[in-house]
Amino acid sequence: MALSRFESMLKTNKVYFFDSLEFEEIIHHYIDDGRHSLAKKALKLGLEQHPTSMTLKLLKAELHVLDGGFLEAEKLLNELQALEPTNEEVYIQRAAILSKRNHHLEAIDALKTAMQHTNDPADVLSLLAMEFLFLDNFAEARLHFEKCLDLDPEDYASLYNLIYCYDMDEKHVAATAYLNKYLDANPYCEIAWHQLGRQYMVTKDYKQALRAFDYAVLIDESFIGGYLEKAKTLELLKRYKEAIENYGVTLQLDDPTAFVYQRIGGCYRKLNQHKKAIEFYNKAVVEDPLLDKAWVALSELYFGKEDYSKSLYYIKKAISIDERNALYWTKCAEINLKLSFYEECIVAFKQCLSIEEQGLEIWLALVDVLYYLGDYKEALKYLIKSKNIYKEAAALEYRLFGLLMEVDQRETALMHLKNGLALDFEFVQIAKELFPHFFKLKEVKSIVLAFQE
Repeated sequence: MALSRFESMLKTNKVYFFDSLEFEEIIHHYIDDGRHSLAKKALKLGLEQHPTSMTLKLLKAELHVLDGGFLEAEKLLNELQALEPTNEEVYIQRAAILSKRNHHLEAIDALKTAMQHTNDPADVLSLLAMEFLFLDNFAEARLHFEKCLDLDPEDYASLYNLIYCYDMDEKHVAATAYLNKYLDANPYCEIAWHQLGRQYMVTKDYKQALRAFDYAVLIDESFIGGYLEKAKTLELLKRYKEAIENYGVTLQLDDPTAFVYQRIGGCYRKLNQHKKAIEFYNKAVVEDPLLDKAWVALSELYFGKEDYSKSLYYIKKAISIDERNALYWTKCAEINLKLSFYEECIVAFKQCLSIEEQGLEIWLALVDVLYYLGDYKEALKYLIKSKNIYKEAAALEYRLFGLLMEVDQRETALMHLKNGLALDFEFVQIAKELFPHFFKLKEVKSIVLAFQE
């Protein structure tokens, strides 16, 4: 009612009287709503009507802090501290200024002083925990968030932050122990069951994770996060039909998302129901055309069906979203190879290498395509580059032999043949398929026979 009266007053230009508590509530409402200009109007009128109100003056300091007016805020806080040296809000506002200036240790000292004067330690403990979090001191942050939860077990923000601290320190077993203890005292907390399930997921105890998520959705049948995690767990347990059912529940509870459509498509793919998989992948890209993973999945499905033209179309969609993904370029090269689009294949392999994709198989594939096209000098250029990375790779030595023979560098070619035979004699069978005409030469046969003996 006070808020309604205040807004009515602004519209009519009349001046109404409010007690100081009403002004506090109005100002807090506007601050929480991010409407600082209205908060300042309410504060100005409030101080005109209640010029000695300590709380309103503290709110003025808070607004200065929010607007970055740290010097004005500090000046006001100095005056207020002289008047009420035991008022915890003074020290809380000092801590806010210090924190915004990244002086977190000094902010902690200010909050510890506030702690000595407060009758409500929960808020100060939470602020202390956040300061330790800013310092990446997860152990101290955990300790303070635990104290918050001791005072108020329904402080779910502290519960989330506490588990985040455990995650950052990779103390998943300790997090599991804490959550189980918490649930002994608060068995109907769906958030704690959800967090417990996530910890079991990290430690790959999927059956216990499923049990935890089951409890979460039993307690709150509209808990979308619980159904999503339950569905993911069922996927890992290869119970794909049940996973689809749980993903389906989220579609009933809220607007559809591309992520859920993609996951459902993935489940149908695992069930070898490719038509249904394609249906849901298409729904995913309609919902979010920038979901590259769904485009890739469509490409892979059509690749499996040997529909390479469609497969190429979809992988190009993915590449247009993430041009720096070497895996997408590798798939693009593979598809182009199937379509005998060799020039495009070469471009794709070179893109992989430009993104620092240094897998030996990429170098070999590029060299083989260049060799097939008869571009021996270009193939040799990439072979030599790869040799600088992979010093002792038999596959490179045999290819160097074949390509050097093609450009009439016989002596060097035979040296690389010997290197290849010394590194991996069995690979000679693959080399014979690559360069059958050279392995018919008497001199080459003699070298291979010498290593065989």
